[in-house]
This record gives sequence, C-alpha cells and structure tokens, in this order.
Amino acid sequence: MTDHRDTILPSELIDMAKRVLDENRAAGRRVAVAESCTGGLVCAALTEIPGSSDVFEAGFVTYGDKAKIDLLKVSSDVVETFGSVSIAVAWAMAQGALAKSGADVAVAITGIAGPDGGSARKPVGTVVFARARRGADPKEIVADRKEFGDLGRGGVRLQAALCALELLMPGAAVP
Repeated sequence: MTDHRDTILPSELIDMAKRVLDENRAAGRRVAVAESCTGGLVCAALTEIPGSSDVFEAGFVTYGDKAKIDLLKVSSDVVETFGSVSIAVAWAMAQGALAKSGADVAVAITGIAGPDGGSARKPVGTVVFARARRGADPKEIVADRKEFGDLGRGGVRLQAALCALELLMPGAAVP
C-alpha cells in the first residue's frame, strides 16, 4: 500500500489511484481525465503517486460550460440541449480529452455536488461518467449516470472521483 502520511487526500482515493497507475502501466496505457464537479480531485489523486507521469498524460478541469466548449470542443448545442450534467456532455468531454492529449483512454466526470444546483430531474448527487478509448468503435459509448444522493459536497466529489478512477482500470465496465 501507499504511505499516506504525505497526503491530505483520503487513503481510499490514493489507494485506488495507485491501482489505476499500476494496472495501466502494466497494460502500457496512458490516461487522461476531464473533470467538472470533482474540480481536479482525480488528477490530484493520480499525481500524488510518485512516478505517475509515465501513465498520467493530462487533466482538464472544465468546471464551467464555456470551458467545456472552448477547451474540450463540446458542442454548445449539446450543452444547451442536454445540459452540462448529461451523458451527451460527459461523452463529448471524454472524446475531447482524448483528442487534446496523447492518452489511450480518457474519463470524464460532470455532476451536481451541491449543496445547490439540483432539480427534480437532476438532484444533488447526480453525476455522469464517460470513458473514451483511442481507436474504439465510434458507436461504442461507455457512459453512465449515478445518483449518489446528498452525501454533502465532499462526499459526492469523493464517490465521483472513485468511480472515475474505477473507469480508468483496464477492462473496467461502467460501475
């Protein structure tokens, strides 16, 4: 296991990040992340591990819609039609992260961490994930919406980060 004395991040997050790096290193894969509601937490966890640079290619924190559109080339029509917290936007974010990096796989996270911003259709704790792989069939969309419930802002962000890391594991299905 990892020495957790030199990090402020939860041990379960660091342990999962280490597994992601180890398994992707063994598979010869480089990874990228596009984050919204987690605000860089996944990138922070991955870079807490010494030697992560041989696996972790890039991280994009695109918190606002304009950043998603400008940096990851998510279509403004997709954002307007489906909303920021949607499978369509998460999928476009993952594709954008893949296109903007040299990574073999990219995961995107977008959601509502709270305490505000929820609605009846998308309550606080709603998080959407997507994974894109270089060279995959363009019809293969790997995405899912999870309802974590109102775990508090930190709780939602932690659970979202853990799910995103799980999606970065070689051979992982949508959790």
